[in-house]
Amino acid sequence: MQLSHHARARCQQRGIPPLIQQWLQDFGSEVVSHGATKRYFDHRAKKRLAAAVGAQVVDRLGSLLNIYIVEGDGRVITAGHRTHRIKKR
Repeated sequence: MQLSHHARARCQQRGIPPLIQQWLQDFGSEVVSHGATKRYFDHRAKKRLAAAVGAQVVDRLGSLLNIYIVEGDGRVITAGHRTHRIKKR
């Protein structure tokens, strides 16, 4: 996964580890909005992740899974913590 300079800075500032970013790529749900793709962990994505790495791991890392990444042009543009529900269109 390729990160833009902005995304790399935001992940560092917001304490989003590379492992969680990779899990978002592999198991996260996505929604397309304004020409970019937003990936995040919803209930179904957390179930897929739990099946792969174990439910106990997902339970212990619960607060780290409330993040999102925005992708565009084949790379991650930005990342952040979810504070609101992401609406699917």
